[in-house]
Amino acid sequence: MIALKLLKPELYAADAAKAGAAVLRGGRCKCGHVFFPMQSYGCEKCGRAGPDLQPVDLKGEGVLAASVTVHMHARPERVAPFTIGTIKLDDGPVLRALLMGPVDDLAPGCRMIAMLTSVESTDLLDLRFVVARQPRRDMEPCR
Repeated sequence: MIALKLLKPELYAADAAKAGAAVLRGGRCKCGHVFFPMQSYGCEKCGRAGPDLQPVDLKGEGVLAASVTVHMHARPERVAPFTIGTIKLDDGPVLRALLMGPVDDLAPGCRMIAMLTSVESTDLLDLRFVVARQPRRDMEPCR
């Protein structure tokens, strides 16, 4: 069995608690602000920098805020169509990421989860968000 490597290990890692799931490599400021990705330039909320910003793994779970399907892309290596989602993570940050799986019935408010998937024609894994299949009891499923 070939061990697959992560395409962008500085941004995400495999979630040891859930097979195929991902954790996101974010940060937390001393003031409590949580951000993604990890950086040391300065907190967006209070301006602290350097050692006041510490790495933290974020759960790859959140709510879809918006999505768009791209039908034509300027770069030939990104084959269209593909769908990009804006996800508000439960841990706070908002990010944009590629979505995987059925996207026709997506609507704002759908629960999403970060997954690692193989990149076509490579031995790499990359991050994608999919609709959560088994939401927690306090979550509404996507309809």
